[in-house]
Amino acid sequence: MTVELRAVTRSVGGEVHIHETSLALKPGGFNILLGATGAGKTTLMKLMAGLDRPTTGRVFMDGRDVTDVAPQKRGVSFVHQFFINYPTMSVFDNIASPLRVAGLSKADIETRVGRAAEILRLTPMLKRRPAELSGGQQQRTAIARAIVKDAGLVLLDEPLANLDYKLREELRDQLPAIFADRGATVVYATSEPSEALLLGGHTATVDAGRITQFGPTPQVYRDPGNLATAGVFSDPPINVAAAVKSGDRVTLDGGLTWSAEGAAARLPDGRYHFAIRPHHVSPEGGTGVPVTGQVLITELSGSESVAHFALGPATWVAQSPGVHPWRVGEPHAFRIDTARGFWFDDNGRRVA
Repeated sequence: MTVELRAVTRSVGGEVHIHETSLALKPGGFNILLGATGAGKTTLMKLMAGLDRPTTGRVFMDGRDVTDVAPQKRGVSFVHQFFINYPTMSVFDNIASPLRVAGLSKADIETRVGRAAEILRLTPMLKRRPAELSGGQQQRTAIARAIVKDAGLVLLDEPLANLDYKLREELRDQLPAIFADRGATVVYATSEPSEALLLGGHTATVDAGRITQFGPTPQVYRDPGNLATAGVFSDPPINVAAAVKSGDRVTLDGGLTWSAEGAAARLPDGRYHFAIRPHHVSPEGGTGVPVTGQVLITELSGSESVAHFALGPATWVAQSPGVHPWRVGEPHAFRIDTARGFWFDDNGRRVA
């Protein structure tokens, strides 16, 4: 199914939730909406589903204007972050409900429900009611209902957020293949850049009600066209500092300076924003420009260490494999691999 938003906006009570947006989804594939909580991802999905009506603009599906078409007539499945199931019905009947509405035979319903239940490990629970399930099992029931419906457009609003870690990892691997077999166009909302990279497909970065970039996920990550996209597609947060290019030197606010090489050497003299992801800021011993910063916060996550440190007027973040002896309140040496950074003008547009 093709899905297109044309100059769509959404305002409520004078507050703009979605600024003018045009977006054509990749048909028959995975389309990711990546943005922080409150960025507008759920509102965009509701506009596609027909649960919200655009203030201005139009919504098209398979080339047909569906702006005024009711949600139940759009051929859409919507799975919310917070599971929604019928409390008085068994798991089997919850999953089967859209098939009964569609008038499928009992044999077809049993086959399709059985297949979906097997994929989502719900087979032993088909006779239970939602109140007898864990939160993760209830969410799996909601996902199974979306799978079994064979809708042309499937909207998944952070559907794995309430699942345990192991099942979440397994479903991340399985979901693209599950829906690829059905030829559905899938829209998947997440606030996690790592999840977007794992799922692949195409990603639209969403920031403050605006889509800042859309394209193949690896390309959007490697080649952000603006500062907003670079910020959305970085976890931990990307490091950003004002910088001046003058001749063969670059100077950051706070006084750090280095020789302009590569992309920086080709920039006209002037003021810019320099941005670099935390994994290109390493402990002493790595490559790049040496700096010393006072450590403010340390985090250990699995096999990685993260340090937040003061550098000039800003707080910077370093992310490195292994465990490092960073101590809060003490100065530590780091290296910034400036060749891996991005350059943006005063309007946030990528310039090199």
